[in-house]
Amino acid sequence: MSSIDWIIVLALNGPVILYALLKSGETKNSKDWFLAGRTLPWWIVGLSLYATLVDSTDLVVDSGATYGGGVKFYLINWVGCIGGWLLLAHGIILPMYRSGMYTNAEYLESRFGLSARIISVLVQVLYRTVILGMISTTNFLTLKIVCGWDDSTAWSLVALIAILATFYTTAGGLKMVAITDSIQSIVMILATVVLFFIVSKEVGGWTGLSNKLSAQSIELEKQILHTGNDVISRTDASTLNQSEIEKKLLLGGTYDEGSKQIISRSPAWLACLSLIIAGLAYSIVNHTQSMRLLGARNERHLKQSVVFAGVVLIGATFLAQGLGLFGRALFPEISDLPVEDSVLSKDAIFPVMVRDLTSTGFKGLIVAGVMAAAFSTYDSIGSTLSALITRDVYQRLIAPNRKDEHYLKIGRWMTPVIIFGSFIYIPALRSGGMIDFYLKVVGSFVVPLLAVYLLGSFTRVHRTSALVGLTAGVGYGVYAFIAKSLASSQGIALLPPALLNGDTTGPITLFITALAMGIITLIKGREPSPLFWQNKTSIEKAESTGLLPLILGLAVLALGLFLGFVIFI
Repeated sequence: MSSIDWIIVLALNGPVILYALLKSGETKNSKDWFLAGRTLPWWIVGLSLYATLVDSTDLVVDSGATYGGGVKFYLINWVGCIGGWLLLAHGIILPMYRSGMYTNAEYLESRFGLSARIISVLVQVLYRTVILGMISTTNFLTLKIVCGWDDSTAWSLVALIAILATFYTTAGGLKMVAITDSIQSIVMILATVVLFFIVSKEVGGWTGLSNKLSAQSIELEKQILHTGNDVISRTDASTLNQSEIEKKLLLGGTYDEGSKQIISRSPAWLACLSLIIAGLAYSIVNHTQSMRLLGARNERHLKQSVVFAGVVLIGATFLAQGLGLFGRALFPEISDLPVEDSVLSKDAIFPVMVRDLTSTGFKGLIVAGVMAAAFSTYDSIGSTLSALITRDVYQRLIAPNRKDEHYLKIGRWMTPVIIFGSFIYIPALRSGGMIDFYLKVVGSFVVPLLAVYLLGSFTRVHRTSALVGLTAGVGYGVYAFIAKSLASSQGIALLPPALLNGDTTGPITLFITALAMGIITLIKGREPSPLFWQNKTSIEKAESTGLLPLILGLAVLALGLFLGFVIFI
C-alpha cells in the first residue's frame, strides 16, 4: 500500500475514533453505558445492527464461504438474520424492553430460572469471543497479504486496532458504540461497493461469472450459483493408502476408484435449512443485536430499525458475499491463490483480490472499510459481553447490592479482558476455514438457546423445561463435535457418517432441545401464559405502533425469500 492509501485509511477512520474518545466522557451511569439511556433513533439502531452483523469477518470470511459454497450462504442473512430480527422486534424483545431489562439473559431467568440465565451467558461468551478471534484473524490476513507485511508487523497493527476500540468502548458504552457503528457502516458499504464493481468488471459481470464457472464444469456452476443444487465436495485421495481412505470415509462420502477422489454430498434442502437456522440463532440469541434494540427510544423506533437494517443487509450481502463468487471464477482452486503457504486457504480470496485488482486510492478505501468493520465489531461485542458478565453473573451472583458506579466500573474493566481474551482462538481459526469453525460452534452451542428463546416467547412450555432442553441440546452438540474430531484424527466412529455432516448438527440440536422441553411440559404441565412472569405495570407499557412496521418487515423478508429461492434457485 502507498502513502496515499494510508492517508485515506486514517482520514476515514481517524475522525470517527477521535470523536468517540472526545465524547465518551458524557456517559455517567450504568443505564447510559449499557443501554445508551434508551435514546437511540431507528436509523442509528438499524445501521448499528447492520454494522455489527457485517463486520470484517463478513468481508473476508464470507467471501471465503461463498468461494467454497456459493450463493447458499446468502440465506444466512437474507432469510435467517432478517427473519430473526422480525421475531425479535415484534415478539421476543418487547417484554424485555417493557420490563426495563438490560440483557436478554435477564429474560431467561424471569421465564425459566437462574440456570438458564447463566448457561446463556456462558454460551454467548464462548460464541462471541470466537467472532472476535475471527476479526483479529481476518485483519491479520488482510494486512499481511495486501500490505506484504511480516507476521509481527501485521499482528502489531491488529493489536493497535483492538486497543483503540477498547478505549472508546470502555469510556462511552453502548451510545458511543452505536454512533460510531453507524458512521463506520457507511465506510464499510462504500468499500464493498467499490471492490464489487472492480472485481465484477474483471470477471465480465454475472454472465462472465457463469461462463467461467461453466467452463470449469457444469456441476461447479450449478453448485456455486444456485441454492437448489446439492453441495458436492471432492477430496483428492490419490496419495492416501487404504486405511487413510477408510478414516476419511468415516466423515461421509464415497470413494471413486476411477478419479481417486472421495466425493461427499449434502442435500440442498439440508444445507439451506442449516444456514437459515444459523442466521436465526445469530439474530435472536446474540445480545449484540438485542442490546441495540433495547437502546431504542421507543417501540416504534425499535420496530422501524429492523426494517431499515434488513433493506441495507440485502444489498450489502449481495455485494460482500458476491466477491467470493467472482473470486472462484478468477482462482478456480485454492492452490491457485498466489499467497504464502502459511496463509493459503479460501479465506485468503478477499485480500488477494484487493492486492491484485485494485489501484492506489481504491486499495486504501477498501482497507479502511475492513478496519472500520473491525472497530465496529470489537466495540460492539466488547460492550455486549461486558454487559452480560456484569449484569448476569457479577451483579446477580457475586455482588448484588452495590452502587451503580461500581457496576459501571466493572463493566468498563471487563471490556479489554473480553477483547484480548479472544486472541486464544486464533490458532484454531487459522488451522482451517473460519466459516466452518464458526458454524460448528453455532450448531453445537447456540442453536439450543435459539430453541429456548422461541419456545419461551411463543409457547407455554414449563418453566423448568429450559435446563433439561439446554442440557440435551448442548450435550448432543458437544458429542457431535467430539465425534467428528475423533473420526478425522483417530478413525474412531462415534456417530454414523450422515450425522457427522456439518449441516445436520444445527437442525438436530434444535429438534432435541425442543423435544426435551416438550416432554418436560407434558409431564409437569403448561404455564398459564408465555408472559406469566411479567408484572401488570410492564404489560401496560405496551405502545401502539400500528401494522405498518410489521408489513414493511415482512416485505423485506419476502424479498430475501424471493431472491434466495426464486431468483437463485
